[in-house]
Amino acid sequence: MNDLISLNHGSGGKQTHELIKKVFVKKFGMTEPLTDSAILKEMGKTLVFTTDSYVIDPLFFPGGNIGKLAICGTVNDLAVSGAEPKYIAASFIIEEGFPVNDLVTIAESMADEATNAGVKIVTGDTKVVEKGKCDRLFITTSGTGILDYSQEHISTGKRIKPGDKLIINGPLGNHSIAVAGARNKLSFTTPVTSDCASLNHLIEGVLKSCKEIHFMRDLTRGGLAGVMNELAGMINSGIIADEASIPVDDPVRGVCEILGFDPLYLANEGKLLIVTSAEEAEKVLEILRSDALGAFSSIFGEIVPDKRNLVVLNTSVGGKRILDMPSGAQLPRIC
Repeated sequence: MNDLISLNHGSGGKQTHELIKKVFVKKFGMTEPLTDSAILKEMGKTLVFTTDSYVIDPLFFPGGNIGKLAICGTVNDLAVSGAEPKYIAASFIIEEGFPVNDLVTIAESMADEATNAGVKIVTGDTKVVEKGKCDRLFITTSGTGILDYSQEHISTGKRIKPGDKLIINGPLGNHSIAVAGARNKLSFTTPVTSDCASLNHLIEGVLKSCKEIHFMRDLTRGGLAGVMNELAGMINSGIIADEASIPVDDPVRGVCEILGFDPLYLANEGKLLIVTSAEEAEKVLEILRSDALGAFSSIFGEIVPDKRNLVVLNTSVGGKRILDMPSGAQLPRIC
């Protein structure tokens, strides 16, 4: 590992995982598998706890802002663990000279999204630093939720078996391309809007009706390819994915072709991967498609026996391509 931190260490790919394992896991005595939320058992109750920091640039983008993003990201980390999100804490590091009106707008967005998600913002902290010591505004949120014992396996994937199907709830890459457009003042023929959304109500509908949900994860840094590689390593199996079944909106695909991005590696803020039994896959798909946040859901892959833990993409032109764990950052500061 390099002696200095680079932007690649925040990409969600190989360098991020290396940093976490060699520094934080080692020093904090954490146990694997590492998940987005910790499952805590105290006094007969099972709680889920998560924390995340948001440093996105720019602070405002089509479809949201840093405040909405912070609530959605925290809610989703709890929900994909199978938990019911309940409470959020929010802390702010604000640069001297930041416009109060912008802060009010961001706070209002957080309050609105918390109401939509059915969670409460209950505590927080505020710090102000000298001009030039912080890039305008950073937000850190922590969240807690309640987990039913029957869902404790979801974040670990320990019930996954060969033949299980992979499902995604909609098109990839919209968040990254929307933020990249706003950051670089790009004008698109067809506007691209971030998919930033709280997915807990969508997930709740699936969990209430389906008993064979074996894994869930939101597709943030590292994108779909990163999560599939992480999952394959967790369960010591392989994954076969069908490129033609992975939805990508035409404007996003066009921008990716021009700029050299791969939508499978782009961050999303309203997309999740679900792994379910083959028997329940169509039922899960039907439930997802009944919700606006899952209207374009698709079954796109399958778990296969493979001790090499390879993720293989059947390409739309008839070939095969190995999807590696992402290395480096296509777009830094995306969340």
